[in-house]
Amino acid sequence: MKKKLIVLVVFLFVAIIYFVFYHKKSAFTIVSANADVIILVDAKKLTRQYVYNLAIHPSQWFGSKNENKSSISILKSGVEIPDFFQVFHLKNSRFSDWYSVFELKDKQKFITFLKQQKFTDQGNNIFRKDQVYIKLLDKNCIVGTSDQGFESIDYQMLSSSKVNILDAEELISNGLGSILFTSDKVSQNLSIELNSDEITIKNNSNSYDPAPIISKLRQTILFLETELDAKNIKTFSSLFDKTFESSSQINYLKATAELEQVNDTIITYGYDDNFNEIEKKSFQKIIQPNYVIDIQSLNIKKTEQYFQNKKWINTQKQFTAIPFQPNYIEKNTAGFEIKSTRKPIQLSPKRNENYIFVRNNALLLSSFKSLTTSEKKLISNIDYIFYGNNDQDYYLELQFKKQELPLILRW
Repeated sequence: MKKKLIVLVVFLFVAIIYFVFYHKKSAFTIVSANADVIILVDAKKLTRQYVYNLAIHPSQWFGSKNENKSSISILKSGVEIPDFFQVFHLKNSRFSDWYSVFELKDKQKFITFLKQQKFTDQGNNIFRKDQVYIKLLDKNCIVGTSDQGFESIDYQMLSSSKVNILDAEELISNGLGSILFTSDKVSQNLSIELNSDEITIKNNSNSYDPAPIISKLRQTILFLETELDAKNIKTFSSLFDKTFESSSQINYLKATAELEQVNDTIITYGYDDNFNEIEKKSFQKIIQPNYVIDIQSLNIKKTEQYFQNKKWINTQKQFTAIPFQPNYIEKNTAGFEIKSTRKPIQLSPKRNENYIFVRNNALLLSSFKSLTTSEKKLISNIDYIFYGNNDQDYYLELQFKKQELPLILRW
């Protein structure tokens, strides 16, 4: 009898573990057909990683002392937690506009949850808090960083021909998730990995090792270093202007920048008691980048003409496309060089690789006045951001400052 009871308990325990951490109702997820970037995250893998890290950090077992016991958790908010989270970007929309769709189990309970989280009712079933927008439908809700795409991804109005059905489990072959880039010509699938102090996004190929270049860059003290060839210039410029690379003829870019806090003089005018005009000076501290940019072109005349047509070069030979003034643009045998004039700096050594390296700087936070407390905390915890590319291999790393708790327990 005792053996049967033990077998039953073990069976139930294994069954619970399976259904909570492994069983998926469906591997398929639906996204808008005009999505050009799709991010998928395996919720079950994320849960397993969270529970494992929680188990080895006993200090987090009883939650935060400041936690509001009466608040509704997301698990009980009336929204269905899917087996695969999906976030997507729509074609021809702003780079900052991202969306996700969730199934509603209890619409009224979810509205109560939104009000408790201090979302404001914008009308037309749209709620907003800071830069998060939520539109409620009959059976679904759309969450986005903008409300501009709500109409085109209204699942209640779309026919089956206007949506893509993806096998998320097949796409997520490694890591916690996957980023799928889709286009008429080519598609790219990158894996997402969440480690103790970093988030990496990369190809499944092991042919590109970014460790050597990252090690060299970490030994510098500069805020920004970047070196890009024509292919990478086209990739990044297409986010803002799809014709930039072909029209400008730019085939190489290298940039170096540092940040500095300087005193900015503000001059205003007033009148004294005798109505004589007087000049008043005041000072404020601002963050000013010092930089140098090397631009090489396949056709210097066409590049110069492109800059002129865009009105990016003024009569003082300043490159106005860069908002950080003053600077000076000078033509050379290979292309152009743009330098800040307040405090010129030297271009970092050419490394013959494609990369962007941004090091966190304490001065950054003072520049972002509109950020919320949580957003400032997130940025302050970042150590550096690295992007690297070698042929068909891509790698992106968000390195966070080392702390006692792993990333998954910090948020």
